[in-house]
Amino acid sequence: MIGVWRAVALIAYFGLFALLLLWFGWLEPPSHIPVVLALLLWVGPLLFPLRGLLDGRPHTHAWTSFLALFYFAFGVFYVAGPMARPWLAWLAIGLSVLLFLGVVAYVRTVSQAHRQVQRLRQPG
Repeated sequence: MIGVWRAVALIAYFGLFALLLLWFGWLEPPSHIPVVLALLLWVGPLLFPLRGLLDGRPHTHAWTSFLALFYFAFGVFYVAGPMARPWLAWLAIGLSVLLFLGVVAYVRTVSQAHRQVQRLRQPG
């Protein structure tokens, strides 16, 4: 199950990454700020956990759950406002929820497996 939850987390992560790049870079570029600035503000934070997620580090997965909540709020904000393509915001909400579930479940299964290994190593 560890591999399944890690795959779910990575698929959601890269899906959210690609969605935001397409959304602000091509489909609906912002008119009030430069596109590069919008991409740095919205896609940039996703770059911080990249290495830890690819390496399978549980600590990185744990704090990525907070980042997923940020993108959930981001999607809710855009759903509430007028948009030409509201499905983009709904997709961001869905991917952020999937990312949250994937990273939390990954951390939980890794910690359970670690506890089982520790129990087997104890003499007695």
